[in-house]
Amino acid sequence: MSQLRLNRKVPVLRFNRNRNTGTLLLSALRHLPLLLLALLGACAETPPPAAPPAPTASIDEFFQRFTDDWVRRNPNLAISTRYFEGEEQDRLSREITPVSRSYRLETIRIAREGLAELATVDRDALDASRRLSADLMRYQLESVVDDEPYLDYEFPLEQMGGVNVNLPNQFTVVQPVATARDAENYVARLGQIDERMAEAVADSERQAAAGVLPPRFILAATLSQMRRFIGPPPAENPLVTTLRDKMAAVTELAAPRRDELLSAATAVVADQVYPAWANALAVLEAQVPGATDDAGLTRFDRGAELYTERLRHYTTTSLTAAEIHAIGLKEVARIEAEMDALFRTLGYTDGSIKEREERLATDLTYPNTAEGRQRIMADIDGILADALARTASSFDVRPETPVIAQPYPEFRWENAAASYTSPPNDRSRPGIFQMPLRPSQLTRFALRSLVYHETVPGHHFQIALTIENETLPAFRRIRALGGLSASTEGWALYAERFAAEDGWYDDDTAGRLGQLSDALFRARRLVVDTGLHAMGWTREQAIDFGVEASEIERYVVTPGQACAYMIGQLKIVELRERARAALGERFAIRDFHRVVLNAGVVPLELLEREVDAYIADSGGAAGGR
Repeated sequence: MSQLRLNRKVPVLRFNRNRNTGTLLLSALRHLPLLLLALLGACAETPPPAAPPAPTASIDEFFQRFTDDWVRRNPNLAISTRYFEGEEQDRLSREITPVSRSYRLETIRIAREGLAELATVDRDALDASRRLSADLMRYQLESVVDDEPYLDYEFPLEQMGGVNVNLPNQFTVVQPVATARDAENYVARLGQIDERMAEAVADSERQAAAGVLPPRFILAATLSQMRRFIGPPPAENPLVTTLRDKMAAVTELAAPRRDELLSAATAVVADQVYPAWANALAVLEAQVPGATDDAGLTRFDRGAELYTERLRHYTTTSLTAAEIHAIGLKEVARIEAEMDALFRTLGYTDGSIKEREERLATDLTYPNTAEGRQRIMADIDGILADALARTASSFDVRPETPVIAQPYPEFRWENAAASYTSPPNDRSRPGIFQMPLRPSQLTRFALRSLVYHETVPGHHFQIALTIENETLPAFRRIRALGGLSASTEGWALYAERFAAEDGWYDDDTAGRLGQLSDALFRARRLVVDTGLHAMGWTREQAIDFGVEASEIERYVVTPGQACAYMIGQLKIVELRERARAALGERFAIRDFHRVVLNAGVVPLELLEREVDAYIADSGGAAGGR
């Protein structure tokens, strides 16, 4: 694919609409110089009116005020980013963000207000950095507003990112416990879990009554996961064991106080959390008889419209499902041909690419034991340290905040995908790479590529650098208005590819096959996601195309997101090669990486604008297409 068609011409936005209030005053002010001249007789000695002040302060103040208010009503975001200080941060650290439909509608209303205020800003008077920030904020707020017609198609309870997953994650990964007060806040916050789960259950019941049900196999996966979560005795639930383990490092907490807090947490889990989960289980079980195994959005009357919006949202382009499907098929064929040649050098000559992948992965497995799991986590630490050393020559901007690897809690192993959690704004916690340790993941095959994607030079480089960049407004640093998968996942997949292009696998053919296998997986995603949601594919058809069941179930509950990876990567490669062609000997990979990373998390349209500006500033002809 030579060019990816982008969604919106964001760079030509003009923020010149007046708000309803104050229009007469603004009109009078515009004519004030003429009135003064008339009164003074246009005297030659009278100096001309002073130029209006530059809007820098006002736009900066708007960014700050809007972000403060946005985070203030989202305790989860305040906690994960450590956004505030003192009493306000402490108060928010005892709360959990609502998940109700009414809360989401209020968020959309606030987004509309932000757009209205942003529209009064004279974009042309801003410097390049603030103009990019204004364009990005407008894009993201418009995306929030555009989601309103489709809120009722997002399942509140599901196995990948439902409330039943996100609530425990708030405690096992995000909630800090570094002081005695942190531990008290942790326990206080536990007391809100049942309320948040009740909101999710109410939404699930309302959707089911309207005929919007998850497929039967999604209900089965979610029920299984939720039963595992409440399977242990309350004292052994991850919500309690996480508190126990974190408090062990808090020296100011005497043993009796630790015991009191653990006892209180155990009581909350037993008396509130487990009953809330049991109620949710009963609601989902009641939905099973009415569900079907139809996997795609085509089962809904507005399914095609919804999927078009989801593709636009996640890829930040206007590519259609058919176009993305075709790109996927082309990439699958290209990558499989390259893999076939490499497999033959290792003596794997028989069977399909998928069959040979499975044999090599089996040959590189770790034991399905506690010792095997310790070994894979130790190897991940080694790969991460090696990657940090290798990036010195090709990246002249690298984050100061460290990144660590840790396994998921066991109740999430069956369904979870590997993931990265960014460090908070105050850098009090490192970036965290989490790994599911189910048997299918216990292999060295593609392990290096996975680590590069999630950590260095992938997610951690892009996201931690953005957080550390104090020249950016806060909403960009902490991604307050949400993520942009085409940018973040596109960069992480580019990081995988760059490692191969830079020679990191020169002495590791099996590792290179693992990298290509991951690329093939992302190409297959383009085919499978569009197949499921636009072409009537069944779950079984998607699995037969070479993607495991847990991944298919992920695409069913987050339509379109899986397409962001390869579409984003292909665009970044396209921009890199454009810069290389335009600059010739003046092209340096470190410069290109600096431009992309300093742009941060932006839609592909805005990234293209930044790269074209870099080409022009470096003496090349930008935008030649």
